[in-house]
Amino acid sequence: MSEKPLMPRATAVWLVDNTALTFKQIAEFTGLHELEVQGIADGEVAQGIRGVDPIATGQLTREEIERGEKDPNYRLKLAKPPVELPKTRRRGPKYTPLSKRQDKPNAIAWLLKHHPELSDAQIIRLIGTTRNTIEQIRNRTHWNIANITPKDPVVLGLCKQVELDEAVRKAAERVAKEREKAGIAHPEEETLKSPEETLAELDEKSLDDVFGAPSAQAEAKEEEEGVPDAESVFAGLKKTDPEQ
Repeated sequence: MSEKPLMPRATAVWLVDNTALTFKQIAEFTGLHELEVQGIADGEVAQGIRGVDPIATGQLTREEIERGEKDPNYRLKLAKPPVELPKTRRRGPKYTPLSKRQDKPNAIAWLLKHHPELSDAQIIRLIGTTRNTIEQIRNRTHWNIANITPKDPVVLGLCKQVELDEAVRKAAERVAKEREKAGIAHPEEETLKSPEETLAELDEKSLDDVFGAPSAQAEAKEEEEGVPDAESVFAGLKKTDPEQ
């Protein structure tokens, strides 16, 4: 199946209005039916659709259109993009260069240590490993466990930072939903209290409960040293006052 231009109907509208190409040529190029192209020319189809110039979008060249106008049997060819874009792999395991495969156990150890919320499936997608390897490193039964050192997979070049951040975000959302479904409060909700709640608790507690009761040694020391009364304190102040 040959490639077709983007926005085929809008492209067909432009070709009908701006070229001498036949309906069949336009239909073959855009992937539309010949009768549909004829309907566009008659104003019965694609009303209100603004034409898109395939030359401006790099999908056709002026020379290609001229060839088609000179030969009604000529089939227009879609122009190749100036830069060949890499095809995106949508399915299958992530490919890792041979030189970096030995770093996978270190990356797995790092993810298990710093992001335990990540699922095995997320780790597999991030660095292209297997569930069995993850389990062996988690249980420390891997054959090379003594030499495995946790290392950031982004630094090792096994994944991109944006991919790791996205995986961590999704994992955090999943954990939050699971905790909410199970009726478990968030850790921050368990530790943080409002100022009113804190003051109410302090009112109910004595100073000894808040700051700790004095030890027996501290009480004995105070008795030995003696606690000065108010009269002795004022008497000392009078002696040191130069106006007296």
